[in-house]
Amino acid sequence: MEKNYNYTKLDHPDVLLCVFHPRKEIPAPKPPGALDHEMLVAGSVTIGCRFYLTDPTYPHILFFHGNGEIVGDYDDVGPLYNSHGLNLLAVDYRGYGRSTGTPTVTSMIDDAHIIYREVQTWLKNQHRAGPLFVMGRSLGSASALELASHYASELAGLIIESGFAYTVPLLSFLGVDTAGLGITEADCLRHTEKIAQFPKPTLIVHAEFDQFIPVTDARKFYELSPAKKKELKIIPGADHNSIFMVAGKHYFEIIKNFLI
Repeated sequence: MEKNYNYTKLDHPDVLLCVFHPRKEIPAPKPPGALDHEMLVAGSVTIGCRFYLTDPTYPHILFFHGNGEIVGDYDDVGPLYNSHGLNLLAVDYRGYGRSTGTPTVTSMIDDAHIIYREVQTWLKNQHRAGPLFVMGRSLGSASALELASHYASELAGLIIESGFAYTVPLLSFLGVDTAGLGITEADCLRHTEKIAQFPKPTLIVHAEFDQFIPVTDARKFYELSPAKKKELKIIPGADHNSIFMVAGKHYFEIIKNFLI
């Protein structure tokens, strides 16, 4: 099990302003079969979740989205996962969607553990026997890799989409004066260390022309992964925000073929 790190430097206001872009959910009807769920993570702070469900024996994906997204953005995508025989368990961060509180890097990492344990309990209580995978897109790769590094024996596998291997270059690209704040990779999320601790099946998906996180980060993840079953899928012609649109149905084929 990976030790706990101190992410205090990443909770600096200048960092949080660039890392998190919370917005509230506009109430709208849920897709058929979707279930809303709330989790208490600290004091009165709750995290909003939306579970897009199909057969309980099919794989379940605990999904952490990108920084400008909310769970409700997946109302069109969740049913597509279902149509491919996959359950999608999408969760927000503090301040996003129906969640309360204010996001920080430390709370995001701490909350991931609470969310994971709550999801495991919910799956057991609902008699949902399908295997559990964890998936993170972009910012969500931080939560996914944190869980993968702690619960490798319990998880069936890991999916990283548009994830970042190194934090400092990304923060610098986003406009954070990392040198001025004294932030080095040693103060950051240590994604390269975390993926090296996960031996279970691992899928890395990345856009060829990702303008925020270079495709070399995906290749580094693949190189460092100790998994016997690991795949690297580069989506030709796509960038960070068009990966799903460009890949189309091939996106789901990649995930389904990996999980099943």
